[in-house]
Amino acid sequence: MKKFFIDGQHLIRAGAILLGGLLVFIVLRALLVPPGFGDLGHFRPGALDDVAALPVHFAGRAACAECHADVVEVRRGSLHERVGCESCHGALAAHATDPGSLTPTLPDAGTVCLRCHSVEIARPAKFPQIDPKEHGDGTKCSECHKPHHPETS
Repeated sequence: MKKFFIDGQHLIRAGAILLGGLLVFIVLRALLVPPGFGDLGHFRPGALDDVAALPVHFAGRAACAECHADVVEVRRGSLHERVGCESCHGALAAHATDPGSLTPTLPDAGTVCLRCHSVEIARPAKFPQIDPKEHGDGTKCSECHKPHHPETS
């Protein structure tokens, strides 16, 4: 009978440690998990308001088209027609709001083009891909291809 009580003390200690850990977890969770978390799934609804309060960096394709209708026309029918302007030219909300405040720089065609067109096994085989070491002999992409309508050379 004494043997049971000796072993019982170990079980009581292990149970007390487990309950203590559970209590610490519950207290920390109550302190660290933001209010509203889990109400609408596995995210915090207040995060939407936080993101909405951030400054806008991108203007969007429609803002570019307001002033650059000629470029929109050049891109019509091109494989690049659906690519957003700011994908290559960078975030330009400040330029769209006040064109005099920011003068966009012409992107480096080699860097920008290779972002999408360098050989990548994960890309579909029909997607135009090049190995810059074997293609172009070090010339800029824009010397042979028109960036807004690359199918026409």
